[in-house]
Amino acid sequence: MEEKIQLMRNLIEKLNAASDAYYNGRSEAMTDYEWDAMFDRLKKLEQETGTVLPDSPTNNVSADSVAGQKEEHEFPALSLAKTKKPEELAKWAEGRPIWLSWKLDGLTLVVTYDNGRLTKVVTRGDGHIGTNITHLAPAIEGILPTISHKGHVVVRGEAVISYADFEKFNMESDEEYANPRNLASGSLTLKNVDEVRQRHIHWIPFTLVYTDKEILSWGKRMDWLTEEGFHVVDHEIISNPTLTNIDAEIDKWTERVTNRQNPYPVDGLVICYDDTAYAATGSVTGHHATRAGFAFKWKDESAETELDHIEWSCAASTISPVAVFKPVELEGTTVKRASLCNISECERLGIGGKGSLLSVIKANKIIPKVIKVLKPVGTFDIPEVCPVCGSKANIRESEASGTRTLHCSNPACPAKQLKKFARFVSKPGMNVDGLSEQTLQKFINLGWIKEYADIFHLSEHAQELRVLEGFGDKSTANILHAVEAARDVEARRFLYALTIPLVGQDVCTRLLSSYNYKDLIEKARTTDDMETFASISGIGPEKSASFVRWFKNPDNQAHIDRLLPELRIKQADTTAAGDRCKGLTFVVTGDVHHYKNRNELKAYIESQGGKVTGSVSKSTSYLINNDITSTSGKNQKAKSLNIPIISEDDFLAKFANE
Repeated sequence: MEEKIQLMRNLIEKLNAASDAYYNGRSEAMTDYEWDAMFDRLKKLEQETGTVLPDSPTNNVSADSVAGQKEEHEFPALSLAKTKKPEELAKWAEGRPIWLSWKLDGLTLVVTYDNGRLTKVVTRGDGHIGTNITHLAPAIEGILPTISHKGHVVVRGEAVISYADFEKFNMESDEEYANPRNLASGSLTLKNVDEVRQRHIHWIPFTLVYTDKEILSWGKRMDWLTEEGFHVVDHEIISNPTLTNIDAEIDKWTERVTNRQNPYPVDGLVICYDDTAYAATGSVTGHHATRAGFAFKWKDESAETELDHIEWSCAASTISPVAVFKPVELEGTTVKRASLCNISECERLGIGGKGSLLSVIKANKIIPKVIKVLKPVGTFDIPEVCPVCGSKANIRESEASGTRTLHCSNPACPAKQLKKFARFVSKPGMNVDGLSEQTLQKFINLGWIKEYADIFHLSEHAQELRVLEGFGDKSTANILHAVEAARDVEARRFLYALTIPLVGQDVCTRLLSSYNYKDLIEKARTTDDMETFASISGIGPEKSASFVRWFKNPDNQAHIDRLLPELRIKQADTTAAGDRCKGLTFVVTGDVHHYKNRNELKAYIESQGGKVTGSVSKSTSYLINNDITSTSGKNQKAKSLNIPIISEDDFLAKFANE
C-alpha cells in the first residue's frame, strides 16, 4: 500500500510540473500523450487504493499563472470529465439530445458585458479565481467591445492561435514554441498590447454562461451569441445519441481534423445537453459538474521506428532540429519526419544519432511528434555552423522559459530574409502562386534560393523538386509555370516586391506617377540628394531617403542587376481618368458584389482621383461596407468618428453612375 502511495506522489509531482509548464507558456515538460498515459495510471492507482491525495490533478483544475490582478469568477469554470470511449458518451447522454463541438486547445477566457459594453476579461485560472486581462482585449480577435443586448452577459470561450499563424510566428521569431497552445498561453503573459496583437490570438466562444434572457436550449443560446456578432465554436446536434450515431459523428469530425479542415488546434470533442435546465441539475464531484458536459479525447496511434538522421532547418534566425526516420503508417498516412522543436526538447527526450529507436505519434491527429526515445544510439550532435550559409551557429537560452535554441550568427543569411522572399512572391508583389513561406524556407535550406533572381532559375532543380517530399510532377509543373508567368509584372508590383523600407503599394504608385520605372531606378542610384523624390505628393523626405538609400546600396544594386534580365516589366498609366473621387479617402471592408473584388473597386477609386487606405482614421471620408449594421472594429471606429458608412450600392449611386 505504502509503495503505491509513494508511486502516486511521484506521478503527481511529474504531472503537476508538466501542467505548470503547459499552462504558462514555458518549455514543454512532456507530450500530451505521455501526460494522458501518466494521468490514467494515477487514476487507476487511486481507484485501487481508495486514496486521492490533496494535490492530485484528478481532483484539481490545472491553473494558469498569468501575472496581474486576481479576480473570483462569478460562475466557477469547472473542468469536464474526459474519456476515450464513445460508449461512455452514449451512456452519459441518457438518450437526450446533445450537441457536439470542438474541444479547442488554447486558454479559456471568461468575458463579461454590462449595458452592451465589455466590462472584463478574466483567465480561467484554477476555475474559481483567474487573472483580469481586460487591458489585452483590443489585441484579441473575437472579443467584441460592444454588443446590442443591454443586460448582464457572461461568455466563456477559448483563446487560440491557428496552425498557420503559429508556423509563421515560429519561422519569424527568435524563440520557437512547441505548439500553438503554448504560444497562446505565453502571449497572454505579455504586457504590451501591440506585441500581443501581432500573435493573432482568436477568442472563440464555446458556451453562454449567463444572460438575463430566458433561453433554455444550448443550441439557441449559441444562435443568440451569433446574432450578437460572435463567431462561436463549430457545433452539431445529435438528436438521437445512440452509440452508433455518436460513433458516426465522431468519425465525421475526426476526418475534419485529419484533413486539416479546422484551422485551429483541437485536442478532442465536447458533448453537452441541449436542455440547459437539466444540465444545471447535476452535482459537483471534485472539480467536475457531472451534467455540464463530457470531453472525448482521441487515442493517439503510436508506432516505433528508427532514426536515420537529424536535419537542421534554418528559418529567420533559428536553426531547428527535425527527426528524419524510417517511414511508418500513422492515422492512415505515411510519416517519415517530425519536428524536434529545439535543443532543450532533444535533450529532454534523450535522443541520440542514426539508429536510435523512436516512438512517434500524430499529435491530435495532425502533427507528427517524437514522444519517446526507446533506445538511443550514438550521440546527439549540435552543428557548429548554419546549414544555409555556413556561418557560426550559437546556442541561446531564453530568460523566460529556459529553452535552449540554436541561431545563425550571420545577419545576411538568406534564411533570415524569409519574410522578404515571402513579400517578393506575394500576390501584391510578383504573385508567384504556390510559393508559400514553408516552401520558400525549404528551397532556401536546400540552397536553391539565395537571392530574388534565383527564384527564376528553379527549373534547374526540377528533377530534385519532383522527388521532394510533398511534391510531385503536377505540383512541380504548377510552381514552374507560376514562376514563368511572374516574369511579366507591372512596375508597381515589382517595386513593392523588393521590400524597400517605408515603400508600400501607395508609395510605389506615387513614385511611378512621376517617373518611368527605369528612370526612377537610375535616378535613385545616381543622385546625391536623399530628398530627390520628397516633393512628390505623399512621399516626403523620410520615404525619399529610404528609397534612395536602398538603391545606392552596392549589394542591392548587384541583386537588381541580376534580377532585371529575368523580368518583363510594364508600367500602367497612373493618370486619373476622372475626378469623381478627387480629394476623398476611402476604406473598403467586407465582401463586394458589383466589382470582381476589392482591388477592382480600389482601382476605380484611384482612377477617379481618390485614395484608398487600410484603416479608418480622422482623414477617412467614407467607409464602404455592404454590412452597414456590422459591429466590426472598422464600423465601430467609423461611428465613433462620425464617418459615413456606405454600401456598394450607395457608392455606385454617388460616385460611379452618370
